[in-house]
Amino acid sequence: MTDSSAWRPIVLTLFPEMFPGPLGVSLAGRALGNGLWSLEIRDIRASATDRHRSVDDTPAGGGPGMVLRADILASAIDSACALDAAPRPRLLMSPRGWPLTQARVVELAHGPAPLIVCGRFEGVDQRVIDKRALEEVSIGDYVLSGGEIAAMALLDACVRLLPGVMGKEVSASEESFAGNLLEYPHYTRPQRFEGEGVPAILISGDHAKVAAWRQAKAEELTRQRRPDLWAARNQKAPKDNAKGWQTLSFVL
Repeated sequence: MTDSSAWRPIVLTLFPEMFPGPLGVSLAGRALGNGLWSLEIRDIRASATDRHRSVDDTPAGGGPGMVLRADILASAIDSACALDAAPRPRLLMSPRGWPLTQARVVELAHGPAPLIVCGRFEGVDQRVIDKRALEEVSIGDYVLSGGEIAAMALLDACVRLLPGVMGKEVSASEESFAGNLLEYPHYTRPQRFEGEGVPAILISGDHAKVAAWRQAKAEELTRQRRPDLWAARNQKAPKDNAKGWQTLSFVL
């Protein structure tokens, strides 16, 4: 049975049938089934006022595509938040938004569950973004057909952090983001694969050397692949933690 205090995000979308999608399987799905979180999906078209359930119109000033109307979306937002005892973050998934970071994910997971608007068409009328204080969020420098997949990515990242979803694994995993480093390479059995062995240091039993190797590899990968993270790390000059290394890690 779902706990009434469980983390409960609301998603506004033109395609409610897309949910829960991937959120209904694996870690997120098990947590959803166990009542550790719940998901409310609302169809934006339910706020339409004409018999055709229209939600968009042509862009002012001309140009291609259509724009999601301010009045329709504002009505959907107001209806979704009408019973909220306290304000919740209001997010709009948008390729022009602020980049989603692990720090923001932690804030969202540890605070009131957000309302997430899934954009479509050419965009959303700027007036509803301003009047309803929507925080535009991007998951990367590319354009999707709509905000649904982006919303799922954001929700999956948050659900992993909820108490009871991942147990003890999550604490060490998420502390690692503070160091602005990509994750070091992983190895497991078999000890030899197509002529290549596991690095000897990883099976040496010397934990200090293993930690140093991982730190060096994480720094090397970050310098090569994410100079922005490397620059941020050097600017902050974080102190080494007790483990001796910090990495960006992902659990699938």
